[in-house]
Amino acid sequence: VFCLSNISTFLNNFRLNVCLFILTGFVQANVIIMHKSFADDFEKFCQANDGPLPLLYRSKPGEWKCPFLSNSSDIRSDCLQYKKYEHGISTGIMTNLKEYSEQFKDMVTFYLGCSFTFEKALQKAGIPVRNVEQKCNVSMYKTAVPCCDTGCFHCNLIVTMRCIPKDKLKECVQITHPMKKSHGAPVHIGSSDLLGIKDLSSPEYGDAVQAHPGDVPVFWACGVTGIEAIINCKAPLAFTHSPGCMFITDLEVEDNASSNDKDLPEVYCISQDPLHYSIASTAAVKKIRCLENIIARDPGNRGVKHLFSQGELLKACLSLSHAKSVLITTGFPTHFNYEPPEENDGPPGAIAMAALLKAMGKNVAIVTDQRALDLNRKIIKEAVEQEILQTTVPVISYQSNSPDSALQFLCEDGNPEKPRFNHLIAIERAGMAADGNYYNARKVNIKHLVDPIDELFIAAQTLPGITTTGIGDGGNELGMGKVKEATKKHIKNGDVIACDVEADFAVVAGVANWGGYAVACGLYILNTCEIHDRYVRKAIGYPKFSKYKNWASALPSVAKEENLLKILQRHCVRSGITASLAMEVDGLPFFDIHSNLIERLREETLK
Repeated sequence: VFCLSNISTFLNNFRLNVCLFILTGFVQANVIIMHKSFADDFEKFCQANDGPLPLLYRSKPGEWKCPFLSNSSDIRSDCLQYKKYEHGISTGIMTNLKEYSEQFKDMVTFYLGCSFTFEKALQKAGIPVRNVEQKCNVSMYKTAVPCCDTGCFHCNLIVTMRCIPKDKLKECVQITHPMKKSHGAPVHIGSSDLLGIKDLSSPEYGDAVQAHPGDVPVFWACGVTGIEAIINCKAPLAFTHSPGCMFITDLEVEDNASSNDKDLPEVYCISQDPLHYSIASTAAVKKIRCLENIIARDPGNRGVKHLFSQGELLKACLSLSHAKSVLITTGFPTHFNYEPPEENDGPPGAIAMAALLKAMGKNVAIVTDQRALDLNRKIIKEAVEQEILQTTVPVISYQSNSPDSALQFLCEDGNPEKPRFNHLIAIERAGMAADGNYYNARKVNIKHLVDPIDELFIAAQTLPGITTTGIGDGGNELGMGKVKEATKKHIKNGDVIACDVEADFAVVAGVANWGGYAVACGLYILNTCEIHDRYVRKAIGYPKFSKYKNWASALPSVAKEENLLKILQRHCVRSGITASLAMEVDGLPFFDIHSNLIERLREETLK
């Protein structure tokens, strides 16, 4: 191992890009130097945003050495290049700071982890690091993601970007995940637009790096975030390393990368346009797959098992977890000889999802047929009164008046770049068949009772930033176009009734309500998963786990679902198969079929 004084001499004799290529085996640190009066607030800023600013060491005022990181060091000269800031303005670039030794007596140095540290670990695993291959600095970008403010320190997140081959994403995330002091796992994988970065060819710091075919942009939180905070703080005098000119410690990367963490991240693509991946722990994934198996029962022996595809529930929940605004639709008027014609499969599942989504702080609305607006508003009102929902959910309708009606409904002023909703969910909603009609399971056309809400899902297929989920139990529901061939082959009357409109994710359950319950439970599992929570909040701010109790109280329960069925009974909403007003759904008694399933979902979710 080089002593630090030798490394400093070495760095001064070679160009920066060559040095970065050679020295990736050592732990590297970003450096921020400021007056001691700012130090406490900056330390709190680091703690609040530990993804971009993992604190390795805070010096005492006037402390030039850092024996914790190096046996022989002098922070005044051990970086290849420094930047000087006065009142937030860069006023100089220098190769050492010894002329400021007097001021240093009242200054504190922060040593912060750096993502260059993990590059050797990636290379060792056979994962190419394009900036090293191309002998240039890594690309660094300003994002539109605000950090958590403390005191006078505030700024948006800065990220580094590395182009990683698609088939290496999982391995890349799992290698960097335990390296918490080097920024840890990525904070975003996919389209840079989702971070507010418009042009990858023009980084704010570092160099543009050329991607190879099949590469995916992967973004890590970056210590240069601290430089932005210094600029915005406008301290009278501060120093930082120049981006790419880090402090090189005596510690080898392998010593920093060890971890006993057995709960590793898994990576899933949740959108192609824009390209977007999400991550969750192996434990969370396992639990959601268990939920999926629980709801896959086919107690009515209708052939539903043939429509099932593993992983759809997980990807739907991951996508919903990232959404800010969700539109839910339900309503299957199968009982055309009754008033109202609705069945009681669908609304309970829709309300269960709405309850959890709202507890998580998301905007939620329900869209249904114009003729059923009053009915659904009364159901929502009574659900709030009985604390099945904590707050009300707006119920709206959609009418098709022109070719761009769906676009105008889904986007502000019809602008595709400003969607009102990030995710659409259809649960037990009558779906349009290939001939343009809507059929119940008995092959009766009920088109005269159904508004064209399918148009919203069709339009969403062409609108970047809006994903869709369909939840059903017979293949004739909106969104089940994704499994229409299986519906035609295995479901009675499937050749006629199969829905032709696809959703991005098709969640199939023995009873559609069960799918809604499982989505609510899956969202709880994900958002109480440390790995997923960190990814969603981009490793800035504090974990949201203090909201556990609120989320848990929003989960479906036997008592809440029993009360909701009684509300539906009072409004003459009937069982789907029998048209009965008894305590049943799809001809199956609430006790013990539905109640037992709800208990199983809760048990798996909360264990």
